[in-house]
Amino acid sequence: MTYRIGPTNTDLLLDEPLPREVKYTVISVDDHLVEPPDMFDGRLPAALQQGAPRIVENEHGHQVWEFDEQRFTQVGMNAVAGRKREHVKLEPTRFEDMRRGCWDIEARIRDMDIGGVWASMNFPSQITGFCGRVFSLARDPELGKAVTRAWNDWLIEEWYGPHPDRIIPMGITFLADPSEGAREIHRMASLGFVSVTLPERPHRIGLPSLWDEHWDPIIRACADTDMVISLHVGSSGMPDLPAGAPALELGATLFGQLSLTACAEWLWSGHPARYPNLKIAMSEGGIGWVAMLLDRLDNIVDRSGYGVGRFGDLRPADVLQRNFWFCTIDDPSTIDTRHRIGLEKIMVEVDYPHGDSTWPDTQLVIEKAWGHLPDNELRMLCCENAAALYRHPLPPVVLPASLGAESAGTSSARR
Repeated sequence: MTYRIGPTNTDLLLDEPLPREVKYTVISVDDHLVEPPDMFDGRLPAALQQGAPRIVENEHGHQVWEFDEQRFTQVGMNAVAGRKREHVKLEPTRFEDMRRGCWDIEARIRDMDIGGVWASMNFPSQITGFCGRVFSLARDPELGKAVTRAWNDWLIEEWYGPHPDRIIPMGITFLADPSEGAREIHRMASLGFVSVTLPERPHRIGLPSLWDEHWDPIIRACADTDMVISLHVGSSGMPDLPAGAPALELGATLFGQLSLTACAEWLWSGHPARYPNLKIAMSEGGIGWVAMLLDRLDNIVDRSGYGVGRFGDLRPADVLQRNFWFCTIDDPSTIDTRHRIGLEKIMVEVDYPHGDSTWPDTQLVIEKAWGHLPDNELRMLCCENAAALYRHPLPPVVLPASLGAESAGTSSARR
């Protein structure tokens, strides 16, 4: 099938930026891809191919996704990187309204090079519901399973495959059937995936709560395959907003609260205590709330006795610090809580191509917020923690280079 994608919309986008000076090796653990219009072509069984998600034009001339008798309102949710300031709040209506790096891997690698990003992990966009929700809740479960597998196949072949040193492969699984979901996680592991994105608070999107045995096969599969569970803000919807409230502004303000709530629920679900090697990464929630949560967990145990013995000999704060990882754009005021959180548990995000993104000035943002930190800590925060968690290679020289390191003059080392 041929899709019409016109030239870049120069009325919306800035001129091509120049590559930034690279002082830090950056692995971003929260970026997004915009699913290209041909993502599902030829990837489903013949009997189901006609039902695959597809791009159509609505009555306004906007390109939108259509699936399961639903039309989605945006083709690339919040994909506004490189926009002129006055257009940042406008959602893309066509592929040409976005930088090509949103949905084309070669253009994405170029954009990563411009911003000084060594490697990137990419969450899905609107057609999946950030976590595979849309496919999992399809009226025809067989179609939903097939589309889930097709999304993963495309990701590993077309997005990760051409540049395996630059992309961290994260996929989705089928959430409505735990046995099928577990099978897909094992299949993903065999293909090279290292992470799966699950909903933060599944009870809010029509799925059983974390305390339901429904999730046991999926959680066990993640533990058995060392598959990191990545939980993205908004994957279970935005916060409840009062009538008349500015949804964009208030919703974005409460990202940290969303992540705090989800983290507390996953902790008290007991899954991390039952599986000591389970790894859970909180995405786009920042770190400002983490030290407070640790203090609160100690407080309720020591003063009130709540939760004593619930995790055996382990304190709740111990489980949190063992099983959870966190990411931040910068958190300039609360980065000084890093030792309370655990220096090895904090990672950086760029959030390309969303409105919060630091691209193309990620290097400058890190320098302004964290430039006072010791070099060894900067290496941990910017890339080494992510490389260890997601089992991803680092370049030959990691910046800022330690004493005695070879010159960081090669292009690979300077990303």
